[in-house]
Amino acid sequence: MKHVSILPLYEATLSSIDTTHQLFSRINDFMRYQGKAPVYQIDVVGLAPTAELASGRYILQVDRLIDEPGKTDVVVVPLLCGDFKQAIEHNQPYADWLIDQYHQGAEILCLCVGSFFLASTGLLNGRKCAVHWAAVNEFKQLFPRVNVVDDGIITDERGIYTCGGGFSYLNLILYLFEKQLGRDMAILAAKMFEIDLDRKSQNPYAIFMGQKQHGDELILKAQNLIENEPGTNWTVDRLCQKLSIGRRSFERRFKARTRNTVVEYAQRVKVEFAKKQLEAGLKTINEIIYETGYTDIDAFRKVFKKVTDLSPIEYRKKYMA
Repeated sequence: MKHVSILPLYEATLSSIDTTHQLFSRINDFMRYQGKAPVYQIDVVGLAPTAELASGRYILQVDRLIDEPGKTDVVVVPLLCGDFKQAIEHNQPYADWLIDQYHQGAEILCLCVGSFFLASTGLLNGRKCAVHWAAVNEFKQLFPRVNVVDDGIITDERGIYTCGGGFSYLNLILYLFEKQLGRDMAILAAKMFEIDLDRKSQNPYAIFMGQKQHGDELILKAQNLIENEPGTNWTVDRLCQKLSIGRRSFERRFKARTRNTVVEYAQRVKVEFAKKQLEAGLKTINEIIYETGYTDIDAFRKVFKKVTDLSPIEYRKKYMA
C-alpha cells in the first residue's frame, strides 16, 4: 500500500485538498469492488492538529503531524490562492520535511500554482514545471532557474509531477493513476468522475497578457503601440522609427523584457484580437483575419493553430456566445 500525504498549506484551496482525497479514496473503493486490496492510505499531514484554510474560513482536521516519524510515498502540494510570496513565507515550516521526503524516495504531486511553494524549496531548479498561463510572468520572475512550461498541462520529471491550469490537477491525478495502476484504472476514474482524460494543452484556454512588469518605459510604449493597433503590421524598423531607437538595441531589449521577439509578440496580439472577434460571432472568419492585418488567410490560420491548438473554425465552435 502506498502512503499519500496531502499538505494543508496556508492559502491552499479546500476544493483541491478534498477532491484529491476523494479521488485517491475512490480508487480504493474501485479495488475493493474488484475483490482486491486497497492501494492507498491517504492522510492530511500538517503542522498542528487543525489547519486553517482560506484565511480562516475553513478549519481542516489533520490526520498526522509532519514531525511524526516515518516516510511517505506521495506528497500532494495543493493549489494555492492569494498572495504567492506571502504563502511561500507562511509555508516554510513544511519545506525541509518536503525536501527530506523527496530525497527518501517520495514522489511529489504538485497541483497548479502550488508550484510557487514547491519552487521555493529549490526542488524544481533545472527542471520542467507546468505553470498556469496567467501566473507565468510572476513565476518566471521569482524562479528564473526553473524551466517553465506554459502550453502543456502536465510535466513528469524525476518523481516530481506538476500541472498548469486551475482544475487540470484532475488530469494530473489521473495521470498518476495510469502510471501507478494502469490505463484501465485511469479510464475508470475518468468515467466515474466525468473528467476529460485526454486534455493535454493549456493553449485553447490561455489569454495573452504580455510581460509588463519590467519597468522599461520604452518597451512598454512599443507593447502599447502593438496592442492598441492589432490590425497594423508593426515591423521592427517601423517601431524603431516611431520610438527613435536603434534596431539592435531595441530588439535585444524587447526580447529581454517580454520574452518574445517583436514578431512573436505582434502575432500573439493579432491572435488575441481574432479570438475575441470569433467569440462575438458577428463577422466571418475571413473578415476577422483581414482585420488583423493578414492578407494571407492560410498563413494566419497556421499562426492561430500554433498558438491555440485549434483552427479558427474550431475555436469559434468552442467559445462563440
